[in-house]
Amino acid sequence: MESKDYLKDISEIKDLMNKSSRFISLSGLSGILAGIYALIGAAIAYWLVMTYSNGILILDGQIYRLCMLTLCLVAFLSIVTGIFLTTRKAKKHGAKIWDATSKRLVLNFLIPLIVGGLYILIILSQGKYGQSGGLMLIFYGLALVNASKYSIGDIRYLGYIQIILGLIGAWRPGFGFWLWVIGFGFMHIIYGTWMHFKYDRK
Repeated sequence: MESKDYLKDISEIKDLMNKSSRFISLSGLSGILAGIYALIGAAIAYWLVMTYSNGILILDGQIYRLCMLTLCLVAFLSIVTGIFLTTRKAKKHGAKIWDATSKRLVLNFLIPLIVGGLYILIILSQGKYGQSGGLMLIFYGLALVNASKYSIGDIRYLGYIQIILGLIGAWRPGFGFWLWVIGFGFMHIIYGTWMHFKYDRK
């Protein structure tokens, strides 16, 4: 009987240590919505290019600026939705939303993302935009893997998938758009759904 109590105590201590070192309030639903936003944004960008640019995206054209605006809007909506749903989940479970662990999570996520974003802007300014879709996936994947140390470890697998898709996009730039759709759209929906049923519905 006592050995069972010891095992239970050890399990509880291990659980508390895991919770204190990892931010586990990420919402699977926010991943689903981010994927939906990405698919809608991709559909708008595709329609703009095919309708007004004869299928050719000119870097300094008005359609390009509209596509970039759409991309920024998708990112903004995804971030706002993620913050809102994660905050709601944290409050529901009585967890702190902004502590040392969440700060480390954000920092480790943003470093690869900001570096990648700056690099992509540099190559776009040089007219080398064929691999931008693949590079977005690669740096986003690296950000997820880097941040997974301070959150739900399962998100690193989504990061690996994004990196693989990005490498394929770098190898075959002509498929960059569709790989972007798969990575940011469908994979977010699939992975968010899995995370929702695994963690959120407990």
